[in-house]
Amino acid sequence: MHNTLDFVKIANGKLGAINFNNMVPVTKNNYQIIDLNKKTLNKQDNQYQELLKDQLSWLNKNYIQIIYKADNLYALYLANLLPENIKKRCCNFKLLEEKCTAYKNLPM
Repeated sequence: MHNTLDFVKIANGKLGAINFNNMVPVTKNNYQIIDLNKKTLNKQDNQYQELLKDQLSWLNKNYIQIIYKADNLYALYLANLLPENIKKRCCNFKLLEEKCTAYKNLPM
């Protein structure tokens, strides 16, 4: 796959990829911070932790590009200016935002 309006390879694909078309809104109560310096018990967890560190390093180095691509895709989606093939694979960002707001406002 090639880098496109809604897709970018992390380190030329060696570390994975970002599908911007699958962006979902979250509130501060809907995610957890992961301690990537925590000692792991097995080799598989350690390998995954190293992958996450490498991904995070790449994301931090390419922060401006990532934010630009996310904002650009979002704006084009809202303005209904996306090519049809990209629009079809995008989440309904406005609906997800409405549902996120409604979920945030539920009594706990």
